[in-house]
Amino acid sequence: MELIILGTSSTKPTRKRNHSAYFLTYKNEGILFDCGEGTQRQMMQAGIKPNKITKIFISHWHGDHMLGLPGLLQTMAVNEYTKSLKIYGPPGSKNKYKKMLDAFESSYKIEAKIHDIKEGKVLETDDYYIEAYSLTHRTKCYGYRFVEKDKRQINMSKLKKLGVTEGPIVGKIQEGKTITVKGKKIKPEQVSKLVKGRIFAYVADTRPCKNCEKLARNADLLLCESTYSSEHADKAREYKHLTAQEAAQIAANANVKKLILTHYSARYKNEHELEQDARTVFDNSFGAKDFAKFKILKS
Repeated sequence: MELIILGTSSTKPTRKRNHSAYFLTYKNEGILFDCGEGTQRQMMQAGIKPNKITKIFISHWHGDHMLGLPGLLQTMAVNEYTKSLKIYGPPGSKNKYKKMLDAFESSYKIEAKIHDIKEGKVLETDDYYIEAYSLTHRTKCYGYRFVEKDKRQINMSKLKKLGVTEGPIVGKIQEGKTITVKGKKIKPEQVSKLVKGRIFAYVADTRPCKNCEKLARNADLLLCESTYSSEHADKAREYKHLTAQEAAQIAANANVKKLILTHYSARYKNEHELEQDARTVFDNSFGAKDFAKFKILKS
C-alpha cells in the first residue's frame, strides 16, 4: 500500500507544484483522490499508467481539484480502458460530470459510473471500505477515509500439530470462530493473531471541524490540506482553509501516526516553512513534494 503525491499546490500551480492529485495503490487497485489540472502528465512523470486507475474520488468541484478529469478520461479512452470506471463525488457530481463532458467533443468514450455520495460508508469490498464525511469549505466538500479490514494470520504449523489441514475449519478460524477438533475446543487466538488493517485518511479543503478528526481517527497516514502557515491564519479563516498548525492539531487529537501536509498556497516557495510550523504541534509531520511516495506499512 503506497501513496504517490502527484500535486501539492492549491489554487495556483507553480513551476514545482501541480494541482491536487494523490494516487493510492492497494493490491490490484489504483485509487485516485482528486484530479487537478495536469494530473495525467504528472502520472506519466511518476511512471503510473492511466489505465491503472480503478476508482476516482473527488473531494469537491473547485478547479484545482478536478480540471484534470477531461484530459485524463480522454487518454484512458484512447488507451482502450476496458474496466468500468467508478467516480465518487459530493452530491450533484452526476450533473456536473455530464456538463463537463458536454463542454467538449471527443470521438473517444469511456464507461464511467458516477456516484453522488452521502456521509458514511460509500464503498465496501472484501478487503477494505471507504467512508466519506463532509468538511467546512466554501462549497460542498468531502474528505475520505480508506480502512483496510482486519485479517487473521493463521499459524498453520500449530494447526497441523492439532491435526488440522487446509479446509473449511481453517476458514472458520479466519472468521474468528472457535472450532472443535477431536472433541477439543480451539479458540482463534490459540492458532492465529489478528492483524490490524491500515488506515489512510484524506482531509481536503476545510476549516477545523469535528469531521476532520472523524476522518483522521487512528490513521496510519493522514494527508491533510495545509494551505497557510500560522502566520497567515487570517487568510485561512477568510478562505476556509487550514493552517499547518491546525492540520497538526487534527493529527494530534485523532491519534494519527504520520501527518503529510499538502495543498500549499503559491506564496510559499518550499514546504519547509509549513512543515516546521506543523511540528510545533505534532512532531511526525512532513511536507509533501510532488512525486513523493509514502509506504503505508502494517503495524
